[in-house]
Amino acid sequence: MKYILYALFGMGLIIPYAEHACARPVSYPGGWTVITENNGDVNSLLVHYSPTAKYSIGLRSEFRRETDYTLNTVQVNNLLKRWNKKQSQANIYLQSGVGIAIQTSGEDEIEPAAFTGIAADWETRRYFVSYENRYIEAADLDNSFVQRARIGIAPYVADFGKLHTWLMLEVEHEPEDNETFTLTPLIRLFKGVNLVEAGISNQGDVLFNFTRRF
Repeated sequence: MKYILYALFGMGLIIPYAEHACARPVSYPGGWTVITENNGDVNSLLVHYSPTAKYSIGLRSEFRRETDYTLNTVQVNNLLKRWNKKQSQANIYLQSGVGIAIQTSGEDEIEPAAFTGIAADWETRRYFVSYENRYIEAADLDNSFVQRARIGIAPYVADFGKLHTWLMLEVEHEPEDNETFTLTPLIRLFKGVNLVEAGISNQGDVLFNFTRRF
């Protein structure tokens, strides 16, 4: 239960300090975002709304394949800090959620659940680096930590409104998993309000993510 309290604290009491956000966990004021993420471990859907450029709130549902349960939460993303430079930008976010976990096989089991974690990124028009982590507690169904890092490069610099292409490498570390490290080369395509990512990990699992902003 202490982790649920931590998540509630992060959702309600952390005050972010940045003024503007674009294609990240917090959108522009009044903006809606739909995100689906799919890989060898998780299939998830997040729909969130940004009342201001400092935070967003939404509903998240995900199926966690290895532990065989569904996690349904209210999620809040807080922009903690942003650095705007002439040629680069960096951001730090707190991402937290509270809800329920439902066992999807055997006897129906419903448990309280919460997660919290930090996400950070730095990018120029040519280079990209990011890191994020998340701790999940769902009573007897899950108690796990995962962290993920990416590096990326744009093979060309596109003008505003054109198709942007990134080549990336993702490294995921999950201590409780049988395969502790997962490497996934992927391509990111971004144009207008749509972002698509696709790749295949070293374990043969397909990654496919899609984001659309309204």
